[in-house]
Amino acid sequence: MKVIRIDEYGGPEVLRLREIETPEPGPGEVRVGLHAAGLNFVDIYYRRGDFPAPLPFTLGSEGAGIVEAIGEGVEGLKPGDRVAYTLHPGSYAEASIVPANLLIPLPDDLSFEQGAAFTLQGLTAQYLIYEYRLPKRGDTVLIHAAAGGMGLLLAQWANHLGANVIGTVSTEEKARAVRAAGADHVIIYTERDFVAETLRLTDGHGADLIIDGVGRTTFAGNLEAAAVRGHVVIYGQASGLPEPIQPISLMERSISVSGGMLNNFMRTREESLRRAGDVIRGIREGWLRLNIDRVFPLEEAAEAQRRLESRESIGKIILRTKA
Repeated sequence: MKVIRIDEYGGPEVLRLREIETPEPGPGEVRVGLHAAGLNFVDIYYRRGDFPAPLPFTLGSEGAGIVEAIGEGVEGLKPGDRVAYTLHPGSYAEASIVPANLLIPLPDDLSFEQGAAFTLQGLTAQYLIYEYRLPKRGDTVLIHAAAGGMGLLLAQWANHLGANVIGTVSTEEKARAVRAAGADHVIIYTERDFVAETLRLTDGHGADLIIDGVGRTTFAGNLEAAAVRGHVVIYGQASGLPEPIQPISLMERSISVSGGMLNNFMRTREESLRRAGDVIRGIREGWLRLNIDRVFPLEEAAEAQRRLESRESIGKIILRTKA
């Protein structure tokens, strides 16, 4: 079978198409014949060596396809079942061995591309909205990188709950996409300071909830843009690690700061299925739309990552792993 592997850390050019033996599942495992894989910024962290992994390494942590074979002790799954998953490496491939307890049933009314688009980002959006400060009607939610696949899901979810949504983006083209996702206001951060604009748009109140996957270039400003008793959640570092802060600096306006990683919110199969069910329900009800930017063939994985890393994309980038 074909896979995309890295033998060294570096830029997109280190991604190589390889031919390897098709593996067999062990106890508690399933081989999934993959039809689609989702790209996420964490893939770039692994490629660059920000998150070191033993080499050679097959990239990708999100996929959708059909169960091909099951290992000993696996119950509730059979060959031919449609499934999706996240938080397991190796989805830039035609097939992958996945622990059975990570698999989420993929309904027939969702395509494989949708299955590869909703798992990591959809479940992340669900916990970011529900686990820290649940937005209520009238709250202001500031979402950074709002035109990415993650940001567009967050904007729609916060809007669905009645919040006043502010998104930050780099271009007017991205601003249009974020407005279409339900944002009340969009700040083009290359033209205006997001702190000053957030305070202006809220009559000095600030944002009650700030969701930040950018890191270095936004985090310090978040502490200025947050409302009294506001909450900042950081779940990524696309621009690098934020500068350290003095905890005492949070006291004056009683700001709270949290960090989030999806694996801490999928600690049981029941929890994973509950969160996935919320995402699928939103898609079926029509208020949550998956925005797929581009679908690349597997052999163009390097170009797909270039597009993601350069912030050219609006929405989710998908690899088609089977022709």
